[in-house]
Order: sequence, then structure tokens, then C-alpha cells
Amino acid sequence: MSVDRSEKALETVIEEDLLGLGYVQGRMYNRDSCLDEETVIKFIQDSQPFSWKKLEKHFKSETSSQIISRLMKELELRGTLDVLRKGIDLFGNQIKLAYFKPEHGLSDQALERFKANCLTVSRQVYYSNQHQNSLDMVLGVNGIPVVTLELKNQPTGQNVNHAKQQYKKDRDPRETMFKFMKHPIRTLVHFAVDADLVYMTTRLAGDATYFLPFNRGNSGGAGNPPTDGFRTSYLWQEVLAPDSLLDILQRFMHLQVEEKNGKRKETMIFPRYHQLSAVRQLIADAKEKGAGESYLIQHSAGSGKSNTIAWLSHRLSGLHKEDEPIFHSTIVITDRVVLDRQLQGTIAQFEQTLGVVQKIDDSSSQLADAIQSGKKIIITTLQKFPFILDKIEQQAGKRFAVIMDEAHSSQSGETAQKVREVLRDYTVGEKESIESELTEASTDSEAELIREVSKRGKPLNISFFAFTATPKAKTLEMFGTYDGDLPRPFHLYTMRQAIEEGFIEDVLANYMTYKMYYKLSKAIEDDPEVDQKKAKKALTRYMALHPYNAAQKAEIIVEHFKTSVRHKIGGEAKTMIVTGSRQQALLFYRAIQRTIKEKEYPFGAVVAFSGSLYDDVLGGDVTEAQLNGFAESELPKQFASSKYHFLIVADKYQTGFDQPLLHTMYVDKKLSGIQAVQTLSRLNRTHRAKQDTFVLDFVNEADDIYASFKPYYEATKLSDVTDLNLIYDLKNRVYGYQIFVAVEVEEYAEVFFRPQQRQRKGELAQLHHIVDRAVDRYNGLPETEQAECKSALSKYVRSYSYISQIAPFTDAGLHKLFVYVQMLVKKLPNTSTGGLQLDDEVQLTYYRLEKTFEGEIDLSDGHAEDLKGLTDSGTVGMADDEKDRLSIILDLVNERFGTDFKPTDRVFFEQAKEEMLGDEITIHQAKNSSRENFVRSKSSQALKSFMATKNSNEQLFRRLFTDKDFQETVLHAFLNDVYESAQELDIRE
Repeated sequence: MSVDRSEKALETVIEEDLLGLGYVQGRMYNRDSCLDEETVIKFIQDSQPFSWKKLEKHFKSETSSQIISRLMKELELRGTLDVLRKGIDLFGNQIKLAYFKPEHGLSDQALERFKANCLTVSRQVYYSNQHQNSLDMVLGVNGIPVVTLELKNQPTGQNVNHAKQQYKKDRDPRETMFKFMKHPIRTLVHFAVDADLVYMTTRLAGDATYFLPFNRGNSGGAGNPPTDGFRTSYLWQEVLAPDSLLDILQRFMHLQVEEKNGKRKETMIFPRYHQLSAVRQLIADAKEKGAGESYLIQHSAGSGKSNTIAWLSHRLSGLHKEDEPIFHSTIVITDRVVLDRQLQGTIAQFEQTLGVVQKIDDSSSQLADAIQSGKKIIITTLQKFPFILDKIEQQAGKRFAVIMDEAHSSQSGETAQKVREVLRDYTVGEKESIESELTEASTDSEAELIREVSKRGKPLNISFFAFTATPKAKTLEMFGTYDGDLPRPFHLYTMRQAIEEGFIEDVLANYMTYKMYYKLSKAIEDDPEVDQKKAKKALTRYMALHPYNAAQKAEIIVEHFKTSVRHKIGGEAKTMIVTGSRQQALLFYRAIQRTIKEKEYPFGAVVAFSGSLYDDVLGGDVTEAQLNGFAESELPKQFASSKYHFLIVADKYQTGFDQPLLHTMYVDKKLSGIQAVQTLSRLNRTHRAKQDTFVLDFVNEADDIYASFKPYYEATKLSDVTDLNLIYDLKNRVYGYQIFVAVEVEEYAEVFFRPQQRQRKGELAQLHHIVDRAVDRYNGLPETEQAECKSALSKYVRSYSYISQIAPFTDAGLHKLFVYVQMLVKKLPNTSTGGLQLDDEVQLTYYRLEKTFEGEIDLSDGHAEDLKGLTDSGTVGMADDEKDRLSIILDLVNERFGTDFKPTDRVFFEQAKEEMLGDEITIHQAKNSSRENFVRSKSSQALKSFMATKNSNEQLFRRLFTDKDFQETVLHAFLNDVYESAQELDIRE
């Protein structure tokens, strides 16, 4: 007999598993009430006998029908979720429809009531008087239906998509079982299931029904991993298990209400799998380990982070162990206004107590008062937090959960360190160790210093929960969970999975790069000697701000928008133009406006930059608000209107800007790493009419964008962690410049850490006097050595600030040097000579834009380069300035414009080679240097030799000095040949 592969066989497996987990087989659902009425009545009789007897005494034989009638009315008025949580009132009696497990103090009576819950599984449920349609499976709580499932088994030729279509086509949303009247009045969630995939929805709406994937993820992407049985068995064995389903009803599901354009929209929220998994795993770990842990949650954009944080905040605020709260307050650090509203609204549905959430939007003392009064959940901004540190130092002894929304360097640096210092507590062992050091301290300043240093490191009374989509190496080290020597995210929902599941757009699916080919020539007779590095920057800036360049790009942008973009997203598509500077943003704004006006196109543009700029058109300074005609704060709202299509930005709106109508981005700014990911991700928000996105990039190469995105496409990894000994190497380096000595550092620390009761007038002047000695010695250093010294000092401050937070040790000497160098760096003069201006010395003689790449930047290929911890990259500072003739520097930056490399070109190289080998110094250097040093040091001379032979091949000469990649390749091969030839000459001699 063959194996039964029918849909019914899958039903049987699920039913048997659920019955084994504690479900019971349901009774008949009444088609009028859509309730399992027998189970409703039996639950009330068994769990609330006293109330039943009172009602029976009054209603006699009508008791059951009176309860069902009242229940139906309340379900219609308040919805299933509210009725399950709060029960109903009937004739002066409160009747509970479900009992939930409390966080703590589970009494025998509460346990018995919780056990009285009756979860039912019913197959082939007929729910309508209008037709004979049946649901494959319905799960009920005490007779009230809450979950429906439509099941498909692939061997029958049907899959999960057929289940979704069945819900859309064959399930009338007006039926009582599915009706949504400001809230669901019966079932709360509907699952379409086959052996491999699960999708869910909380509202049936015919063809408009929107299903969300409810899958675990598979190797960083969508879907489910292989198992010994069904890939979807986690749904009924884990998620829909009795305790789990009741927990979801109690602590996760909520009605989200949004007001937009005068319209009210209600959405029943059921957690997506990764949200449920993340919150439960975090809560379980925090309950087991208590305070003092760090957690990194790497959840991509589109993960529903606001809801995840809301659920986590609520659970942490009520988390108990042995009837004691694990955290006295949960502090959420965020800049998102929407999170405040969401937390308030969500938690209000879970809690019967007002004022659980306290938003800090007033004075600094408001936060201190909230903590002192024991507010359970406190929302504040990163900017406000540092100002109230002094006011909450007395909170030692309390434990805190700190949730960081989008944890980047600002949170993992000095601010998080200050948070630790204010809220931390000590163990008995720590106190003994500190007291021991205090006893050995020779002065009161030393004692104060030890107290300061002891605040650093990992606090035992604070747990950090850091959410980010793009963790830096520093963030991984600060908050990651260590497997062996390397940290990893505690929980992961990848960019790849979010894209594959359709929660964000793939912004690299349609990418086009252009390259600008141009030639500059001298506009003056003189040929001054200038710094090569500064000249390159000056010439690049000259081209970026050249009106002709802006005009050409503006025409491409406007025409591309007209022909390829304006009809996207139902004709509502918008674009962002990303520029490299404020002046460039203004230049583009004027060029775009001019192009639109000349072509009489019905498009609008706005610009975003900080401060004021000189505008050639108006002949004076202008601000963003003056150009746009409305306040800066109004820009997001104005841009969302149908009036505007182009948003030109300079460093604004490149992170955190959420506009689903953004379809295309035009990039004229060098992007790399996290900045590239965050900037381009402005396009990734989904919209019901959004089919794709597009990027036109004038500056970056496709390979560079790939390298930026790849580390964050799946799990972000570290190849190594910070070398904690690095700080001692930096200490030796800064002392090596001999601008200060150890005794001066000690003298500074003696004053700096002097206890308040021993402080005297004039101590600030004393600190300045001590540091000024080093400033005077610094001023006596050569200019190049000054730059190296200042760079090394700055690196020590940054590195110590970071390493001191992750190091398992404290070192008073390092900390003394840290506070001393902090002040020293601020007092050192600025050694920068400013940028080089060549605007009057050069002119544009050739310009061309050419498409170099079009297609998808496929992140599924290849491997990401792991991030690295803090390492010493070698000498700190600037390389020796390379001086060269202006003519040569101009040729170095002029890009290639069309020649072919032919065999006859060897004559050119032979003549250049003879030129170099005719120099005795060159031969001597080749003989006494390594090949690498020779090649690296002789590039300038090689270029001069090419200059001397340019008449033999002007076409090749032009290419050498207009194509940097070609030039580097030729120089390397040419100088290797010269090196070998020089060796042979030396041997013969």
C-alpha cells in the first residue's frame, strides 16, 4: 500500500501533533454564532463555577443562551482580542474567556485557572449558512475561533499559492468568521501552509488580501531550512503550541491604528517569525543570565523593528525571576517619533495601568525623575541623554535594560560609556578589589582616579539591546555574542531575506554607472610647483563645481526622469540627487531648475543643505528655506506632495529618511562602506505600486558598491578582534615625539582627579599651564612631524575611549595619559594649510560622459570581506609631500579619451628606458634598493622620461596621462624592466 500523499494526510499529521501538545478535538461550530458554543459553556462552568451558579440562578435554563448572546454582542463591539484579554460582563458578573500566565508569583489558583484553558483543533469547519465551504482547520481558545489554516500538499499538484488564492477567491470577508469591523470579530489570523512554506494574513479582503511570509529563513535567505520532517512543522509544533499561542494573544497581537489624510486605518498585528523568535530568545537569555549582558540584533530594514522594540520593551519591563524584577526600568534610546507613538499605543493594549511609558520630551531632569520614580519604560533621545547623567548617579543598586535603536558608533562610543558610568553597580568582589586599590593609592587624586577607571568596562547592572541593520566592527565587538574569539549578532534577519521576502526593494537590481572623461589645461603661462595630493583634490573639486559639468548631468537627469521614471509608482515616482558638497547641491539645484524651465516640463525640485551659501544667481547668501519657500522642517511633507519630483541633497536625508515614493537616485558623490548602504537604501521602502528601483551613478564603480553592500547582505562577520595591546603601542608612540614626559602627565592627573572637597581656586589655570609646556615643544617640531604627532595623539584618544570599554583590565596609567592628551589635542594649533585653489590656473578643454555599467549588482555571488577590529595600520600621519610640476599633475588627473595600445608602441618605451638608464643615480639606486622600493620611488622619474619622448607617440602619451589605471599598470611593468636592465648594466661593468 502506497503512502498517503493527500491534503488530508497533512491535516492528520498536524492534528495529531497538536493533540499531543495539549489541544483537544473541537466540537461543532455553530454557523450563526461562529462559536464552539459547547466548549465556551464548559470552560466557564469548569473555571468559574461561582459565577456560573449566580447566572444560572437568575437565567435558569436560558443561562447558556444568555452567555452566548452577550458574548456575540461583545465580540462585535470590542473584537476577539479584547474579549479574550478582558472578558465580558453579564448581570453584574465578570466572565473571563481566557486565563493568561503571569510573569511571576504563579499561585496554585492561578495555575489551575491557566490549566483550565481549552484549546481546540477542528477539521473541515463549515462556517456559513450561505454555502457549503469549509476551512481545513480552525484553532479555538475556549470555544472562540482565533486561527484558521488552509493546507496544501505538493504531491497533489497544489502548493501554498493555491491556499492563498483559496482565501482570496473562496472566503467571503463579510462572513462572520472573517469579518473585520474596526477589529476582527472572530478569527484573528489566517495561515496558508504547504510542506515547505507558510504565509499569513490578519485580514481577508478578497483579491486585495495581503499575505506576509511567516518563514524561518534558509541560509540567510527566504524560505525554511531542511528538517527531518516537514519544513513547516515549526508552525504547529512551536508557534501554535498551546502556551505559545496564548502568549502571542497576551503579549504580541495588537490593533495598530493609523490616521493619514483624515482617514483611519486599523491593522491587526501578528508577529512575523523573526520578530517572535528574537523577542523570545532575548527574554529567555535575559531571564537566565540577569542584568549585565550585551545583545546585538542585526535586523535589516523592513524587519518591522519598531514593533520588535515595542514587544521587547514591554516584556523586559515585566520580566521577573523568583518574583524579583530583573530590570527596574527599561530605557529606549531612539530618534524616531513613530516609535514613541507605537510604544504608547501597543503597550496600552497589553496593560491595565496608565503611564507605563514615559516619553522624555522636556527638561533633562524629567528623565532623572522618571528613573527615580520607577517608570517601567522610558523613551529618550541620544542627544538628551548625556545632559542628565549627573542627576541619576544616585541610582546605584538598580538594574536597567537599555535598548538602542540603530546602534552605530555614537552609541558604542562615548555616550554608551557615560550611560554605563551613571547606571552601573558593583559586585562584592569588585568593591573589595577597588577598596584594595584605594588603600594602596598614595594620594587622594589617585583614589579618585581609581574610582573613575573602575566605572569603565562591562557594568553588571545594565543589559544593552542594540538594534542595527549595518553593524560596524566596533558595534560587533561592543555588543556581539562571542563564539570562541569572534563576536556575532545574537539574532539575525538579513538584508537578503528581507529582499527575497518582499519587505524591502533590491536597490542594486537596476544600477547604471557613468564615467566622466575630461581634460584640463593650464590657463596661465607660469608653471608653479604645487603639492600633488592637494592639487588632485583641488582639480577634482574644480570639476565637481564646474557649471558645464553640472549642466550636462542635469540634462541627463531631467531627461531620464521624463522618459524612464515619471510614470513609475502609478505616476507618483520621486527621485533623490546625492551630491558631494553643499555648494555642489546648490549648483545642481540651479542647473535642474534651469533645465526644467528651458524644456517647459511640469516638474518641481527642492534642495536640502545646512547653513547658508553664496548664490551667484541672487548675488548673496541663501538658505535651504529661502530657496524652497518653506521651513526646513516642512521639507519631508512638501516633498511628499505631487508638486515636487527632485530632492537634491548634501549630507541630509541620506539616513533615516523614509519616503516609499522614492524610485530613482542620481549619485554624484563618492560612497563607500556603511555610508553607501545607508544612502542607497533610501530607495528600499516598498509601496503597493512600486515594482522596482533605479540608480544612476556618476562617480562610483559597480565593484565598489558591491564591496560596500556585501558585508551586510547576510550575517556581518569579523575576521579578527581588536588587539588590546594596541593601546600600549600608541602610548609608546606618543611619548616618542618627546613633547611631554611622564612626570607632567602625573602632575596633570594629580590636579585633574583631585577630590571636590580638596579643590582650590586656580586649578583650571594650573591644568592649562601644565599642558602649555607640551604645546610649546610641539610648535618647535618640523611641520611634517607636527602633523604626524597630532595624528598619533588623536588616535590614542579615540582608541583608548573604545578599548577601555571592551578591555577586561583597568590601567590607571593609561587613563591618566588619556585625560592629559584629551586636553593637549584641543590646545594644539591647526597645522592644516587649507585646501589648494586652482580655479584661475586651469580650464576645461575636453568633456564627455559615457555609460560604463548597466544591470544588476548581484550580491548573491562571491564572499564578503569580513570586517576587522581596531588594528594599528602602521605609522600615523601624512606621507611626505610629493612636489611635482603642475603640468605633470594636470596630466595625472586627466582621464583617458580613446587610443589603442599597439606593438609599435614599444619604440616609445625604449626611448623612455634609455632616458632613465642614462642617469647614474638611477643605476646606483637600482643596485642598492629592493625591487619594490625602486619601483615605488621612481614613478616620478619615469613620468618625466615619458614626457621627454612624447613626440614619438602622442596618442600613447595622451592615454598614459589620462587613464590612471592604465598608467599604474604601465608604470609597474616599465619600472620592473628598468630595474632588471640596471642590474645587468651593473654586472657588465
